[in-house]
Amino acid sequence: MHQRTVAVGSRSGLHARPASLFVKAATQQPVKVTIGRDSQSAVDARSLLSVLALGALHGESVVLTAEGDGAEAAVEELATLLSRDLDATP
Repeated sequence: MHQRTVAVGSRSGLHARPASLFVKAATQQPVKVTIGRDSQSAVDARSLLSVLALGALHGESVVLTAEGDGAEAAVEELATLLSRDLDATP
């Protein structure tokens, strides 16, 4: 199992656009990844409603976890994505 804690980089937290981009990236991973906060149970990172329900704000820490072949790469890729400001214009 691979696990990593990362701070949410988007200024508005994991609201609609950043959550959507994160979930899209999570669905492309070869393993199931979960995301959670200290005060809540981890949820499937491929579920937009579940990710939105976390209510993670800018700067808050979330924990990404995955198991199996490719778990480390999947978690690291998603952690890098989450640490960026996904609301910034490309």
